[in-house]
Amino acid sequence: MVKKEQNLKKTSMGKLIGRLSIRSKLIMVFGLTAALMFVINIILYAEINSSMKKLDEVYATNVSLNELTECLENTQEEVVDYLNTKSSDSLENYYRYVQQYNDMLEQLNGTIVDNEMKILEKNIKNMSETYLMLADETIQAKRGRNVEQYKSYYNDEFQNYQYIRTAIDRLNNLQFQNNSSNYQIMLQAIKYMEIISSVVVVVVAVINLLILMLLTRTITEPLGMLAKSANEVAGGNFDIHLVETGSQDEIGIVTHAFIKMVYSIREYIEKLKESMEKEQKMKEREVLMEMHLKDAQLKYLQAQINPHFLFNSLNAGAQLAMMEDAEKTSIFIEKMADFFRYNVRKTDETATLGEEIEAVDNYVYILNVRFAGDIHFVKDIALDVEDIRLPSMILQPLVENAVNHGIRNVEWEGFIWLKVQYENGFLTISIRDNGQGMTQERICEVLEGRTNRPDGQKDSTGIGMDNVINRLELFFGQKNLLQIYSEGLGKGTEVRITIPIP
Repeated sequence: MVKKEQNLKKTSMGKLIGRLSIRSKLIMVFGLTAALMFVINIILYAEINSSMKKLDEVYATNVSLNELTECLENTQEEVVDYLNTKSSDSLENYYRYVQQYNDMLEQLNGTIVDNEMKILEKNIKNMSETYLMLADETIQAKRGRNVEQYKSYYNDEFQNYQYIRTAIDRLNNLQFQNNSSNYQIMLQAIKYMEIISSVVVVVVAVINLLILMLLTRTITEPLGMLAKSANEVAGGNFDIHLVETGSQDEIGIVTHAFIKMVYSIREYIEKLKESMEKEQKMKEREVLMEMHLKDAQLKYLQAQINPHFLFNSLNAGAQLAMMEDAEKTSIFIEKMADFFRYNVRKTDETATLGEEIEAVDNYVYILNVRFAGDIHFVKDIALDVEDIRLPSMILQPLVENAVNHGIRNVEWEGFIWLKVQYENGFLTISIRDNGQGMTQERICEVLEGRTNRPDGQKDSTGIGMDNVINRLELFFGQKNLLQIYSEGLGKGTEVRITIPIP
């Protein structure tokens, strides 16, 4: 019955500990350890403090006897001084020392006991009383100017003084011998106490270490099993044997949740296997349709070049041939040929940024020939950007818009700036002019594709802003790659393209 009750108590205690959280277990262990160490330190401190007090009291009797001897000597000196000078200061000091000496005598033994030191104390006390009486009679005889009488009293008083000094010295030696042996005993006791305190601290530390090992074992063993199971699951093995822990702390909760997760994954995999073939076929069909759709969109969005632009440009070349030498005409025709060759060749391909910038250079050259160099074009290109790929015919339509809708027909000198730079992991392409500017309403209409180019505008390549925006979004798979900024009418416009760098 007793064993059953003990087993029941252990089981209930184990269940109670199992319900505690890890934090509570750690607080409990460290709290008990701290409390135990605090109590032990208090006990050891009290014992050491008591021993130190006893150690300090060992030689207290010798100190008292030395003080008694000093007071006796001072009293004798004042007696001698009064007898020689008969000064009031000496008499006053004499009575003060007599009072101190009487107070010290009260601490000496006055009873009869079978102890050498106590007997000496009693003799010193009795002789001191006689000495004080003789000293007082000597003082009184001196004050009465009875020379023979105070000399007789002084001789007896001085003899008694010597006896007292001898007795005090002997008592002091006996006390010192006795105190020395006690001092050695106390030192030995303190050493033993230091050893005991060190042993107690070590024992407590070992017990604390064992408790921590047991506690960490209850934490690390379930974690090790959980980690092993997690590695098996991570390797694709869902048929592992899962063991529940008996604890209800955080590890038990995590283990239970992990087991439920594994069972759920098993069920999900079974269901997934049943529908995977159908879903795969549907996904392949959707991907194929999306590829065809994007291909059709790209081909459709790469708009055709307006033939009127080609005709007008070639007419300008003919006029230039009539007005100037054949060399400039040759350069102009070559630039025209390069520009239209790039345009036609790149209608269904991607291009590098270097090729796009070269096409813009050719385009601006052609326009400056046509408009007598009225277009001022400034480039600021970062290094190592020429090989970055993007949809073809992106920059030229933006420069074209800057010319046609920005600086054309303005009363001031028109400039167009092309700047390419890296910013925070992105490539930023900026095309800015100092032309007519735009209102915020107009910017919103352009970005949302709610504008149509007027039918009468024939001096264009035919690629609109919405075409550029759509092809950028289709190529990079992101929205809002192109933004337009303007502070208002007459303050110029900036078109900025932000390209993610892989």
